[in-house]
Amino acid sequence: MISIAIDGPSGAGKSTISRRAAEMFGFIYVDTGAIYRTIGLASKTHGVSLDDKAAVIAMLPELKIDLKYNAAGEQHMYLDGKDVSRDIRLPEVSMLASKVSAIPEVRAFLVDMQRDMAKRYDVIMDGRDIGTVILPDADLKIFLTADVSDRAHRRYEELCAKGIEKPFEEVLAEMKQRDEQDTARAAAPLKAADDAVMLDTSGNTLEESIAEVCRLIADKTGRKIGERP
Repeated sequence: MISIAIDGPSGAGKSTISRRAAEMFGFIYVDTGAIYRTIGLASKTHGVSLDDKAAVIAMLPELKIDLKYNAAGEQHMYLDGKDVSRDIRLPEVSMLASKVSAIPEVRAFLVDMQRDMAKRYDVIMDGRDIGTVILPDADLKIFLTADVSDRAHRRYEELCAKGIEKPFEEVLAEMKQRDEQDTARAAAPLKAADDAVMLDTSGNTLEESIAEVCRLIADKTGRKIGERP
């Protein structure tokens, strides 16, 4: 099985780029951030404060989290039988995901789920500690980043496209706060693996970024776009 690890900060385009690249190469795309978002949403719906670490840990065994793919290969997250794929993309859930991902027991709870996907399928997996913790032996590691203002503009446009109104200044402030939380946390902080390829997409169009990632994958794996294993 081939495994590609793509890490980077919030708003770097990891999810969109990883999903498109996976489609082109016939790989399974695993959005690990969506899993943490789902747990963050669960804490909100269950009335569990993320400041109460013991309560969060006690909640984990009770959750039913499913990761399913539709006919187009798109990942959908289910919480207790309900499709929450749209709910977990709200900005406030992003902040909850950052907090919940800082709890070591939560990360340990999800490690096996993520690694099992890589054992069973050719995968492109994105997140913040894929190359450093989850898949340290990945065939290719990419650290995808961009200027924080660029990333905030991208997130702002995504929210507008979904009909979610939020001032750009607020999106930018939340992006900076998320960066600080992710890099400063004690459990698997956001950082590039020593052997990761650094890819800064500041100023790139989405198509340019996708093309660059696909080139890296093809060069490393010998796979061609459209080729199926």
